[in-house]
Order: sequence, then structure tokens, then C-alpha cells
Amino acid sequence: MKSALFVLFISFISVFVSAADDSAFSGIRTARTYKDIKNHNPISTLKYSADPGVMVYDGRVYVYATNDGYVGKLGNNPETNGYGQINTINVMSSSDLVNWIDHGSIPAAGRNGAAKWANNSWAPCAAHKKINGKEKFFLYFANSGNGIGVLTSDSPTGPFVDPLGGPIISRNTPNCNSIVWLFDPAVFVDDDGTGYLYFGGGVPNGQSSNPKTVRAVKLGNDMISISGTPVTIDAPWVFEDSGINKSGNTYFYSYCTNWDGGPYGNARIAVMSSSSPLGPFTYQGTVFNNPGDFFQTTGNNHHTIIEFKNKWYIFYHAEWLNKQEFGSPKGYRTSHVDELPFSNGRFGNAKGTYTGVTQLAKVNAFNVNYASMIAWQGGVDINGLGHTTVSYNRGDWTGVSNVDFGSGATSIKISAASSNGASIRITSGSENGDVIGYVTIPATGGNNSFKTVTTNINNVNGTKHVFFVASGDVTIDTWQFVGTGSPSEDPIEFGDGEIPTNTPTAAKIQDGLYYIKNPASGKYLQVTNNQAKAATNVEIGTLRKDDGQKWQVTNVADGYVTLKSALGDFMIDVSNGEDKNGANIQIYTAYGHDAQQFMILKTAQEGVYTIASRVSFLDKALDIEGARTTDGTSVLQWTNDSKSNQLWIFEKVEGGSNNNPDTETSSCWAKALGYSCCDNCPHVEYIDDDGEWGIKNGEWCGIKPSCKDNRKCFSEPDYPCCSSGAEVVYTDEQGKWGVENGEWCGIN
Repeated sequence: MKSALFVLFISFISVFVSAADDSAFSGIRTARTYKDIKNHNPISTLKYSADPGVMVYDGRVYVYATNDGYVGKLGNNPETNGYGQINTINVMSSSDLVNWIDHGSIPAAGRNGAAKWANNSWAPCAAHKKINGKEKFFLYFANSGNGIGVLTSDSPTGPFVDPLGGPIISRNTPNCNSIVWLFDPAVFVDDDGTGYLYFGGGVPNGQSSNPKTVRAVKLGNDMISISGTPVTIDAPWVFEDSGINKSGNTYFYSYCTNWDGGPYGNARIAVMSSSSPLGPFTYQGTVFNNPGDFFQTTGNNHHTIIEFKNKWYIFYHAEWLNKQEFGSPKGYRTSHVDELPFSNGRFGNAKGTYTGVTQLAKVNAFNVNYASMIAWQGGVDINGLGHTTVSYNRGDWTGVSNVDFGSGATSIKISAASSNGASIRITSGSENGDVIGYVTIPATGGNNSFKTVTTNINNVNGTKHVFFVASGDVTIDTWQFVGTGSPSEDPIEFGDGEIPTNTPTAAKIQDGLYYIKNPASGKYLQVTNNQAKAATNVEIGTLRKDDGQKWQVTNVADGYVTLKSALGDFMIDVSNGEDKNGANIQIYTAYGHDAQQFMILKTAQEGVYTIASRVSFLDKALDIEGARTTDGTSVLQWTNDSKSNQLWIFEKVEGGSNNNPDTETSSCWAKALGYSCCDNCPHVEYIDDDGEWGIKNGEWCGIKPSCKDNRKCFSEPDYPCCSSGAEVVYTDEQGKWGVENGEWCGIN
């Protein structure tokens, strides 16, 4: 890849300077950003990047996109995007799907492009293949709607050259003359090294249901020629936007449906399957609605599906950002990514979100990191192709998500250039967050004359979002923190604070069918009304042994499990995949994605567990609302404190339990909190969120739930007994009184 890096005249003289104070930033207003710190979509707000074509290579995801233009450089009220001006391809890469290196824009078509025969470069896709022992990279693109071109390189980021001097697919290609739009390529290299190309689109008059305008063809071993005649894929209600994937021995062809009111919806992503890369393909269903359903900006739909680090993702574009900038959509699009459910050989439905996907790895603060690796930004520009630098003006800034400082960093090295000198303010949490330090960049002799400046900073440890804010014109190449600490290996977590260093311990629950019991209440997880319907509530109830109380535990990757209802193809699900307290727990169609994955965590009590959600990074667990014990009480997600209303035991449906807890363990919730169980059913001395407490041998003890069932309160016949946990509002010679439902009740 080094051959692809553009040459920088870098002076590696380390200049040690004392830290500046904040005076250089007096009166500076940081540049506007359209992307909130809690969000990861769009993946980049630097450029309008449409039609994302995605390639996985060497542990990184590369996105190649139609260059709709620079954000903030199109004027206040530009003309609607007509696409005719587009002749460059944006390229970005990431190893964690949140921090993206902007590698610049590839000159693909037009007078200054590699393929000078082509006027446009739309809807790119890419592949890599080892040929004669050397890895080669192939970038396919559409010349408007009239042909497919291909460029080659020794690096995924270029420079790219045109090996053919003309299109690889044209209207002279057999079986291609009648295609309405000869565009939107997708490329795939099979396990045996054979490449395949997919392309086409459009709807002939009167043929909305079966346009028959997409093609597939085997590529030659060189990836720049075709082998045989392209075959027709009869994709129902097709419009454009081919995609191709493989899982096991099944090939999945995906596409965008047309706008003619068909049964599969307008401009949605649909999937077909086959045992052969050239078909015939059988329709399966849609997997992604039009982006307008999620972002209120209806427009064309374009996607790529990938598998990366044992998960499936869908990349797509939307017009949300240009609506924010211009007040209404103008056809300028940005790339997004969200998780795509995949289970039992079928894709589920993905949702377009602002929050985006889970960051897959932290950033090592002690590595040399490119300044062009960005999660959030305001106002900056990118220079170069491949190895790029970032230009900042006064108030411009960039942010990096989840930088891991381990046990501590005490200084920073920044390679930067500036004609007149500038200061860099380094903050955590946001561009206006807590100051980590200041770096003074001296005048280096020009914006391409780089020097490495080393400056002491406030000691910083743990994992934080890190931001770089400029006081004036400066270009940054790389940054690297220095210190005695080393990065931790803890799982990453969103948020502005540090990542906890204590990783919970997962328990091993064997695959099987279980009742899941809360020992504090003696009640079981169940589906409301025993109803087999998506989005039905999960609650607690007295054991009835119906299917709504039976849960199939299945161990999946990384210590997580899914909990599938015996009612049918439904799993316990955190509503909307939200990482917040109070998120509802429901059953939903069994896709097995993050919102349906949980980790069973050990507690201090043998055989009693908490059930922590993956979407909360194990910070939150299944929680009985309000610690109530009545049938029908909802189950929510709440901060995992191992309180009694968050404790669960697993009882095998055929008898016994997963872990054979002793009798006291299965009935006494207090043991998990470090206390003993009360003998018999003593007087209730104290009630809190955990449960009812008595005294044994001068020490607190937990009162077993069964005591509630046999307890009688003192109250006169005209007054009921209060439910457990009622607040004392009055005391007389008879005892303590509370109020429930506007009436007095006796407290035991």
C-alpha cells in the first residue's frame, strides 16, 4: 500500500514546546456540525457520498461512493443534483465502522480521470483478487446509464488506471442492447477465485412486474474481461441497484424495487436466493425500506450488503444531511450503515437509524493515527489521495470515537504544517468538552512542510472521545499520544465518559428450553396473554407452564444467547434496540440481531443471574418494573445493579435447573446481595427496592417471597392489607398504615 501514498515533505524534527493557554481560542466559535456526538450516521459529513459500494479487505471496510460534492461547498441554495457533473469517486475505510479514514476522491472519468472515454462515474463497486501472486484491486463504475467501466490498482485507495481504454460492458455486449439503463454494477469473487459482475436497470413500458433488465456474467480470470454471454435475472418489480452476496452455499442477489406501486413496496431493497451465482434466483422478500421511511427524505435507494467480523451490515444512502443544510432535499446523498439481521439462511429487515452501528474496536491512543480518521467533524477539508491530511481553519475541528488511553498518557506528538502557526486544543467528550491539553504549532514554512511537535498534556486515562480544535489555519497529518499506560482490552462502550474496567463474568447456560424465574417474586417471564405476535409485551406471571412462559436458550457468538419463545418465531427483544433505562422488553420476529442478544451474568449467588442486553454493552439488564410482584408487571431494561427484581434462575422445562441451585438459593434473593435468608417468616423490619428484610441473630436477613402469600396484616375488617413496599404515612396503637388507591390499608 505504501506505493499508493502521495509524497509528503515531512520534517521529523521533534519540537518540544510549552503548552499554550486558552487565550488563542478567545472569541472562537467552533464550526457547525450536522451530526450529533451520539450518532454514527451518516458515516461521513465531509462529502456527499452516494451509492456506497463496499469491499472488505485485510480487516478493513472500504466504501467507494459517487461524489455528489463537498458538504458546505455547494452554496446556500444549489440546483437539484442532476448527476451529470459527477466524475470522481470518494473512498473511505474503517476497521471499527465508526471512525472512517477519508482517503480522498479518485479521479475516475472525464478530462482529468483515469477513464477519459467516460463522462461520468456513478455507483461504484470494488473487488480484490490475487493474480500471479499479487493482490490486485478492481473498481467498476457506471458511465451514466450507458456502460460499465473498470479501473485497476495495486492498492485499495489508488492510484487507479484504465486497463481497457473503454467499457467492459457496453450496448454491443451480447444480451445488453435492450437494457434501459446500463449501470449500477455489483461485483463478487467466489471462493474458487471466479469473479462475477451484475448490472442493469430500468422499466420498459408495461413491464413493471417483470422488467427483465438486469444481467449477470462470469468474469475472466483477469477480472477485466467477461466469459460468456450475460444472463437475464428476472427480478420482480426491479428498478436498479444490483447487489450480490454468498453465505454457505447460497447466493443472494439484491436490488431496488421500482416506483410503480408493486406488492413489494416502492424503492425498497429486495433479496432473491439461488444455489448458483448466475441463478435462477428465487424471490425471498424485502430487507430495507426506502430511506424516506426512516429519515423523512424519500428518494432513490442504493445499497451494499456485507459480512464483517461475523455480522451482516447494510450500507445505503439517504438525503437527510442535504435537507439539514439546504432546508429541503436537493438530491445530494450521504452514506449510512446499519446492522442487517440474518438468521437461518434468511435476511431480516434492517432499520435506518441516526445512531448507526456498534463500534467494533477502540482506537489505540499510542499508535500513530491519521488525522483523517474521523467520526465527527466541523468545517475541515481533506488533502490528497490514499494517505490524506486534514486542513483546519479557525474553529474547525475533528473528533475520534472511543480512544483508549489505558492507564495513562502524559504527552502527545502531532505532525502538522502551518504557514503562520496555530494552536490545537485537545478536548474529550465534545469539541467544547474538557480540555486535555494544548499544542502550539509553529510556522513551519508552508502548509506542506510538516514538523512533529511534542507537548505535555494533562494526564488522561481510560477511553474517551477525543477532539482536535484549531485556532487558525493548520494542516495535520498524524497524532500519537505518549505515556506509561497501555490500552486496555475491555469491550467498548458509547458515551462521553470512560469505559468501565471491570468486565462482568458470563455464565454458561446450556442450550435448551427453560422457564425463567425471578426468585424474589416467585414469578416467571412470560408473553402477555400468551400471544404469538411481534411487539407483544414481556411481563411476569404465576407459573402456568404454557408456551408463553417457555424460552429456548441458544448460545451464539462471544458469550451471548438468544431467548426464543416457544410460541413461535419470536425472540425476547429490546424495543427499538435502545440503550436507555426504561426501554421496553417485548417479543419480536426472530432475527437474532443485537437487540435480541443477551449475556447471562453471574451474581454473588450460585445459580442466580442477571440477563444483560447487548445493545447496552451489558450495562443494563432485564428488570421487573418498580420491583413489583403482581402478575402482569412489565419487564423493562434498567441499569444492572443485581437488585432482587433483576435476578433470574433458569429451570429446565423437563425438570430441574441448568445449575442445580440449592433450595435456599432458589427461594432467597438476599443471598445474591451478601446476606443470609431469614428463618421461617419473621416480622418485616424494613422494605426497599430489593425486597423485604427481617433480622436474624442481630443481622439483616432476606424474607422469602413465599412469606407474602401466607401473611395476614393487622388491619380491621373494613380495611385491606397494603401490598408489599407500601409507604408508611400514619402510625397508631394498631400498627402502621399506608394509602393505596385512595384508601387506608394496613402495613404488616
